[in-house]
Amino acid sequence: MSQEKTFDNTEIAFSLKSDSELERAYFLFKMIASQPLVKIGTAATNFALKAKLPVEGLIRATVFDHFCGGVNEDDCLNVIDKMFTKRVSSVLDYSVEGKETEEQFDEATAKILKIVGFSDEKEAMPIVVFKPTGLGRFHLFQKKGEGKAFTEEEQLEWERVVGRFNAICKEASEKDVEVLIDGEESWMQDAADDLVEQMMAIYNKEKPIVYNTLQTYRWDRQDFLKASHERAKKEGFKLGFKIVRGAYMEKERSRAEENGYESPICKDKLTTDNNFNTCLEYILNNIKDISIFIGTHNEESSYLAMDVMKRLKLDKSDNRIWFGQLYGMSDHISFNLAAMGYNVAKYVPFGPVKDVMPYLIRRAEENTSVAGQTSRELSLLKKERKRRKTN
Repeated sequence: MSQEKTFDNTEIAFSLKSDSELERAYFLFKMIASQPLVKIGTAATNFALKAKLPVEGLIRATVFDHFCGGVNEDDCLNVIDKMFTKRVSSVLDYSVEGKETEEQFDEATAKILKIVGFSDEKEAMPIVVFKPTGLGRFHLFQKKGEGKAFTEEEQLEWERVVGRFNAICKEASEKDVEVLIDGEESWMQDAADDLVEQMMAIYNKEKPIVYNTLQTYRWDRQDFLKASHERAKKEGFKLGFKIVRGAYMEKERSRAEENGYESPICKDKLTTDNNFNTCLEYILNNIKDISIFIGTHNEESSYLAMDVMKRLKLDKSDNRIWFGQLYGMSDHISFNLAAMGYNVAKYVPFGPVKDVMPYLIRRAEENTSVAGQTSRELSLLKKERKRRKTN
């Protein structure tokens, strides 16, 4: 099969979906394709959850079960085991957002440590993930990154954040589980970047355990990558990077406009695509120093990675190179890559239905705004429905 057609194989892409799950996926993406419906659905869902109307069952049976693995770790086991029969690994993502208290941060840390233990026992889960602001207040990261002096209380609070990061990275290092640390808004990211690099300097001596995230819709990330590489070579540790395009574009642009500074976001989609691909090639060309988790739903970038790996004679199953997509999306990329022997992991969000709703709403809105994403999903689902009817 020529590479150009690799991702068109819907039989492999949807091999785990029953006919009824295929119909549900088709129905969902049809809904998501309509902007007014997404807006109405979002407002209605928010209202229903706030008013404590009994809608959790409905949400669970539709959008939640399509994009999430379950309400807790054990609930996700079925999804994890099923995907692993097709060589697709899972990255459990505790997708509860916007927490603010020390108690909540300690709870999230305990949850991630539990997942590290879980991953140690399950071959299907070689990687864990967390968000910096899952372990400490956004404002604290922002203040630190802006170089403003902490109060005594804030200094102690920051030390607790560092302690939480360290506890997770240390445990992961001991259990040989890789840790992806997500990227967030640019105005808190500098402090997160510094902290993640501190962890890399400690735990990535032999090989990458700790991975930072490069959001390549930021035009400064290529320079950041190269500067990180120089420091790592000088100080004698390995780098790990998850590369993504990015998730906070509207927010970033409007804040830059409001506060009168240059937007950190690339001027258009093409520039972002080029930036992503350049970072991708740079890392693959320096694979002895930098490991990569390629987080993309973009077919062209996936083909590019395959071509570069081939050119550099890198083994498809080289553990320094992983491809990743979100659960419930781009199965045509994930399952076809896995079938060819590449390392593939799905991000599997989980958490209580009402706590995961902000994440799900963002997914729906993102799908609506990314031109071509939803229509591509729909055309593949349509193709598979037709294939099953004629077979």
